Amino acid sequence: MCMVIFAPLFAIFAFATCGGYSGGLRLSVDCVNKTESNLSIDIAFAYPFRLQQVTFEVPTCEGKERQKLALTGDSSSSAEFFVTVAVFAFLYSLAATVVYIFFQNKYRENNRGPLIDFIVTVVFSFLWLVGSSAWAKGLSDVKVATDPKEVLLLMSACKQPSNKCMAVHSPVMSSLNTSVVFGFLNFILWAGNIWFVFKETGWHSSGQRYLSDPMEKHSSSYNQGGYNQDSYGSSSGYSQQASLGPSSDEFGQQSSGPASFTNQI
Repeated sequence: MCMVIFAPLFAIFAFATCGGYSGGLRLSVDCVNKTESNLSIDIAFAYPFRLQQVTFEVPTCEGKERQKLALTGDSSSSAEFFVTVAVFAFLYSLAATVVYIFFQNKYRENNRGPLIDFIVTVVFSFLWLVGSSAWAKGLSDVKVATDPKEVLLLMSACKQPSNKCMAVHSPVMSSLNTSVVFGFLNFILWAGNIWFVFKETGWHSSGQRYLSDPMEKHSSSYNQGGYNQDSYGSSSGYSQQASLGPSSDEFGQQSSGPASFTNQI
């Protein structure tokens, strides 16, 4: 039930916080000649974080000449893979929810449904782990590439001590951090659901029968041995009592001795 409720929600939060991100930073270059300064250099970037395609122009503080620069790095592969896993996990969890609620009999028929569900759950657990780890590394690269201090080092005007370069504001990465957190939460959720899905498969039930059969054989053989021992003990005790007690014929022959002696007298 937790899987049915939380899997779609966690998947939505994962791809929404990553795929819907757009941010930017603002820099300022104050040249010695104030007419050449630019105190508001805006640099915007967004998903899928192909930062090498993000270009911007900055003053060189050498006349009206402008320098065209671009950010460094490309984290599009890890970001797109993460969002793709999240979207497909969301769609599958919705389909699984419909099957669990409305087609429970078809799901358990021929054990095919639980087996498919088990395999898909294992695959998505692995994909969530790989995707979240890759995107965490990609996000780290994005933070470095969009760090205002790193961007200022690309500007030739900022290498001259007479010019003043500074960051007006830095990009806000809170939603991207949230996407990484939800990525690993999805991995924990899907990995934890593996055991519950496995219990629905025929592999688990066959394993239970395999373990129960030797125990039943052992208990039946034990009960059979105890019964034979009891019957043997009772029969031996009865025969022993029979051998100890005298028969009525012998007792009668012993008692007839004195009577015949009396008659002779």
